[in-house]
Amino acid sequence: MGNLFQDLKYALRMLMKNPGFALVAVITLALGIGANSAIFSVVNGVLLQPLPFKDPGRLMVVAESTPQFSRMSFSYPNFTDFHDQNRSFETFAAFNWQDCNLTGSGSSEHIHGKRVSAEFFTVFGIAPVVGRNFESQEDRKGAAPVAMISEGLWDRRFGRSPGAVGKAITLDGNGYTVVGVVPAKFLYNGPADVYTLLGQWDSIMARSRESHPGIGAVGRLKPGVTLAQAQSDMSAIAARLAQAYPKDDLNHGAFVGPLAQQVVGDVRPALMVLLGAVGFVLLIACANVANLLLARATSRQREMAIRAALGARRSRVIRQLLTESVLLSITGGVLGLIVATWGTQAIVAAIPGGLPRMENIGIDGWVLAFTLVVSLFTGVIFGLMPALQISRFDLQTTLREGGRGATAGHHWLRAVLVVSEIAASLVLLIGAGLMLKTMAQLNRVDPGFEIHNLLTFSVGLSPANRTSADKIRAAYRNLVDQVQNLPGAQAVAVASDLPLTGDDSEIPLYVSGRPRPTSQSDMIWALLYPTGPNYLRAMGIPLLKGRYFTNQDNKDSQGVVVIDEVMAQGLFPGEDPIGKSVGIAISSPAMGVGLDKPLEIVGVVRHVNHWGLGSDASAKIRYQLYLPFVQIPDPFMAELGTGMNLVVRTTVNPLSMEKGVRAAIAQMDSNQPVYDVKTMQQFVTDSLADRRFSMLLLGIFAALALLLASVGIYGVISYSASQRTHEIGIRMALGAGRADVLRLVVGQGLTLVLAGIGLGLAAAFGLTRLMASMLYGVQPTDLVTFAGVSLLLAMLALLASYIPARRASKVDPMVALRYE
Repeated sequence: MGNLFQDLKYALRMLMKNPGFALVAVITLALGIGANSAIFSVVNGVLLQPLPFKDPGRLMVVAESTPQFSRMSFSYPNFTDFHDQNRSFETFAAFNWQDCNLTGSGSSEHIHGKRVSAEFFTVFGIAPVVGRNFESQEDRKGAAPVAMISEGLWDRRFGRSPGAVGKAITLDGNGYTVVGVVPAKFLYNGPADVYTLLGQWDSIMARSRESHPGIGAVGRLKPGVTLAQAQSDMSAIAARLAQAYPKDDLNHGAFVGPLAQQVVGDVRPALMVLLGAVGFVLLIACANVANLLLARATSRQREMAIRAALGARRSRVIRQLLTESVLLSITGGVLGLIVATWGTQAIVAAIPGGLPRMENIGIDGWVLAFTLVVSLFTGVIFGLMPALQISRFDLQTTLREGGRGATAGHHWLRAVLVVSEIAASLVLLIGAGLMLKTMAQLNRVDPGFEIHNLLTFSVGLSPANRTSADKIRAAYRNLVDQVQNLPGAQAVAVASDLPLTGDDSEIPLYVSGRPRPTSQSDMIWALLYPTGPNYLRAMGIPLLKGRYFTNQDNKDSQGVVVIDEVMAQGLFPGEDPIGKSVGIAISSPAMGVGLDKPLEIVGVVRHVNHWGLGSDASAKIRYQLYLPFVQIPDPFMAELGTGMNLVVRTTVNPLSMEKGVRAAIAQMDSNQPVYDVKTMQQFVTDSLADRRFSMLLLGIFAALALLLASVGIYGVISYSASQRTHEIGIRMALGAGRADVLRLVVGQGLTLVLAGIGLGLAAAFGLTRLMASMLYGVQPTDLVTFAGVSLLLAMLALLASYIPARRASKVDPMVALRYE
């Protein structure tokens, strides 16, 4: 310990004697370590931290599966069978979304809710803040309506009063008794303000085995049960249901997977790419500091020789030098934490809203430990090679020559470090270039509709307007007419789902006049858009054949549909689809009603990129079918009353109409909340947010790497030129001109640059393949990007070489000949 403290004090004195060197080294390391800690804080919060539930490793997500879909939502009857028959889960629960309007005391408010089965909170081990959880006897049709509310709703509606338990709330015109308050920390599958019981859901969608209304399921494995055993158990149940109900469940299977993987979703590859990219930045920073230490070795060779002459062993010298490098790295790590704090805050602000587990991102103990380990590791990495080089010398030669010339062996190591910097920088620049080209390709994608001057918002009908199917139809027609009269409104329409929003209604269908499949799994699947008559015009979706809907397409007229070009080409290749008919297979005798009747195709429109500008082409369901919402049968119409979208084609700035829209709808009925007001341009921007985020970070890392690499090249060439001053003087005395000296020095830099680019290209050809899932319209080995980035890096690197070369060419030969 005494030697350690002695080494630390000596190292501190030596660094204070060279404040410029210490400052540059610490700042370089702080940038590298801080950037790594910031990205690690994201990876740690999203991927590494366990889920905030009891025994999260036993939590599984369960879903039905078909040949078309590896995972799909449950029908409610199928869920109850899986619940009752499984032998793998100690608790098994279901849920689906329930957006609703909260009315009564205070202003009307549209809130996000969930319908859940009674065991839902027990599965996660969540206890209410006040009150109790749901009970199994309440989870059935006809039981007294009860609800649990979020801690946020409890705060703003009841002032956190314990007396809220037992109070009544009104959701969509129906009264519920509050039995408990869900803690704010519970955020599975997104936040919700209210929870009601799925078994009490009085809907035609809940009673049909063929209907799959977005019901998900989670379960907690019994102790000792493995994932494979649970999968086998659930697959056996699915096989029994397929045999018992072949029309609805033939070819249906079951999927079981860890909940943690489902929560994280598809973000793991992108985060791993970013973590790898920022690791390259740290390696470049280490190489730069190692180069600084090697340059500093020139003035310390004599010092080390004297220490050796006085009896210091080589290991003692290496330990002293490593102590200095670790002290530098620890200092850089401390400053890096400040950089990481700022960087984490900036990343969280820039992260797309859809990134899971954002609430866990921050500087915690694990991030601090990571920063410490990285600091110590980098201190050893960038300090070890210089220490070994500095401590390897001929004692008599070094003492006699004062250290000059004894460092000649360092040049190859410095060259290797610079070549590595250039290679790493090239990999990062190519990655950023590929993302930039991806964004350019996505921005050129035609979404299939006109995105500009288009306002969208949602409206939930008041209870008074939802007492019958005809009132719902009339209420939406009145809303459209009211908004249409506003100044600046060019075309207004209503629609159930909108493209690029994440909403979808997937339906099975068949072609009339062709053999009808006997089971749902063999049906044709399409996206269903229940819309108003003016929707296609308002959205600017071009008509390719036939006609749009009209007001004459009402509930009493012939059922009609408009299909998209992809569906027309897929179902009717080489034929004219106009006049042909399709049927939507979502009805059965058990339901007593449905859409299972011929629907005449009256028009063909352009395909819309519903799933996203860069992902629609790979979606399993691409066929699109538009249906007049007024032709939806009465029992289904109640589902549309909770809320539909309105689209407004404007002649002015769309957002400038928001105030007028709210006022017009409130004038009709103050209990009809307007929510989710956005422009279609915002939806397009949001759909690209994840790729834009990755491009931004990769671009920042690439720019930082390029800066550090340029500084490294400049430092090596400048140092080399200064060491060759005597040689340059002799060359100039013998007749060499400035151009010859420029070629000599720049040629040395060019050799390093070409070696680095060659190594970087080889690495990039392999590593950029890991980015394949993040790219669109560009190959991971795109030759144009590789060539363009290589040329850019070569030009900047040669500029960094030219500056010291130009200075060397101006050396006075007489001065150079006297140079020692």
